[in-house]
Amino acid sequence: MLPTWPGSGCAGITTTNRIISGYLAANVQARRRASSDASGGSRFPADPQKTFDKQAVFWAPEVLPTVLAVRAANRIAPKTYSLDFNNLPGGELRRAPDGWHAIVPLGGTQHRLCLGKLPASGYAVVVDLPLDAGFELRLRAARRFWLALERRALGRSPLALPALKRRRLILALRAVDGWQEGNSYRQIAQGLFGSHRIAERAWKTDDLRSRTIRLVKLGQRLMRLRWRALLDKRRGRDDK
Repeated sequence: MLPTWPGSGCAGITTTNRIISGYLAANVQARRRASSDASGGSRFPADPQKTFDKQAVFWAPEVLPTVLAVRAANRIAPKTYSLDFNNLPGGELRRAPDGWHAIVPLGGTQHRLCLGKLPASGYAVVVDLPLDAGFELRLRAARRFWLALERRALGRSPLALPALKRRRLILALRAVDGWQEGNSYRQIAQGLFGSHRIAERAWKTDDLRSRTIRLVKLGQRLMRLRWRALLDKRRGRDDK
């Protein structure tokens, strides 16, 4: 298991959503950070008294394409597809100026929905799929929601990242945590890779020094709102 920096919100994270949510929660208390007041990532403010995994995170649909816009259809739904948004066991429902936002646990995962008005209980719902740059991700999220209603296997999340990239992002977030605490690159490298790999090597020419610097810079870019790239696989661009 990788060592952790004190106060890091990212230790042990293994999924994309936990990487993002954990980093945003930890970033509130960062000392050397860019301002994120206008990030617009979450529709509701986070509770600073709670850890990221103890509170619901409602992503804004314009930031996360897998947040599905849902509205009522003019017909009664078959029982299999019936949803009562006023009674979501294990789910969350909140109201915002732009309507309602729901987190619906179904099929072993969480589905994020936004609604202008709450459909009456028992009515069918329609998912809007605008033809824009987020269409493919949105379509895959809509299909997974349908499969969950059908009680069928959901398959891979549309936002899933390869294991190596997840590990690199976790290291980058931990590296920037160490940098924010005032640690040197050498100290950060010791925290990430272990002192035994550095103690007997010429630090200034060590490949781990260059790697650590790159990780800190990547963490800084993520801190300056590049974290949105984690939510938007349309860009297809990997940080170097």
